[in-house]
Order: sequence, then structure tokens, then C-alpha cells
Amino acid sequence: MNQVTEMMLREQGAAVVKSHTEADVSYLFLTCKRIIDFFLSLSLLLITSPIIALLIIWIKYESPGPALYVQERVGYRGKIIRVFKLRSMYNDAEKDGPRWAVRNDSRITKVGSFIRRTRLDELPQLINVLRNDMSLIGPRPERYAFMLQFSEKIPGFMNRVLVKPGLTGLAQVNGGYDLTPEEKFEHDMYYIHHYSAWLETKIFFKTIFIVLTGRGAR
Repeated sequence: MNQVTEMMLREQGAAVVKSHTEADVSYLFLTCKRIIDFFLSLSLLLITSPIIALLIIWIKYESPGPALYVQERVGYRGKIIRVFKLRSMYNDAEKDGPRWAVRNDSRITKVGSFIRRTRLDELPQLINVLRNDMSLIGPRPERYAFMLQFSEKIPGFMNRVLVKPGLTGLAQVNGGYDLTPEEKFEHDMYYIHHYSAWLETKIFFKTIFIVLTGRGAR
């Protein structure tokens, strides 16, 4: 993505944030959220590092290609961020361009199906949280191509950049990959309009439940 395109997207995102007062929250809340994000993500990264290492070995064993990859996503105010993920698809899955993942997607490997169901493919994004590109909880950062596509079809889709994107979010614990873009957008906007410590706590513990049981997604 060139600098001009990124600048235009950031300007659009900033304009949305400036014009939208319903996403305003207290400075104290945001400060506490950032402190919790930092220390909790650091702790989780240390605790899950053996799991990440085992998953990397499993991914490499099942199919050729890097186990970890970096992907550009649209972050807060339209800023382009580079997120880290465990590879859940075959290495040439997007040789014909980016495609929206669907149920029983033939591009997904066996280990990929497992780590997607349990959300373990997102664990490396704890690094993004430490870098302050993301929060532990918030709307999932979308890819640029899909951001443009959905913005044309779904009114107000750009409003997702009102808050910092998250490692997990309301959409992910209420359907995740099975949801349509419209359904995900509805969950994201509910989160933004009801931004609170209680909602954050609820999403956090529901995410743990999904990771531990593999349940909780439609």
C-alpha cells in the first residue's frame, strides 16, 4: 500500500472519530485500559509462549511455508498496522488475491481449523498489543481491501475505526468466522456504543471460555 492511499484512509478515519461523539470515553478509562492491556498481554505472551512454539512446529510439519506471517490491517483512525498471526491456511491460499474466509474453507489446514476455532492463531498479536497498535479487546482490525469493499456496501462501516482494534471482540465471541460482515459490523458498533469496563470484562472471560473449550462460536 502506498503512502498516499494510507494517508487518505487515515484522514477518513480521523474525520469519523472527530465527528462521532458517542465513542467519547474518559481519559481515566482509556489510561487504565492501556495499563491493563500492557501487563496482561505481557503475562499472556510469557505463559503461552510454549503453546505458540508447539503450534509453530505443528504448522511447519503439516504444510510448507512460514508458520508466522505479517499482514497489513486498518487500525485506529485508519492507520495501517502490521499484525502477526499463526498461519492457518496453505501457503499459497491467496495466490489469486484476498478472499473472505468461509465455513469449511478448503484453504484452511487441519491445524488451521483447530487454531481458528480456539482463536489460538491470534496469539502472536499479543505483540501488537504490547506495541500499542491494538488493544486486547475491540473490533478486529480489517484488511484494507475488505475495508474498502465493505464501506461501499455497509453504511457507516468506517465507524469501526472509532476505537483501537482488538485481539478479541464482541463479534468474535458471538459467532466469529461464521458471522457475515454485516453481523460483525453490528456487534462492533454495539461494542463502540456501549464501551465500558463491564463489557470488556464480559468479552475477556467469554474469550477464555472459547479458547479452553473450543465452544462459543456458531
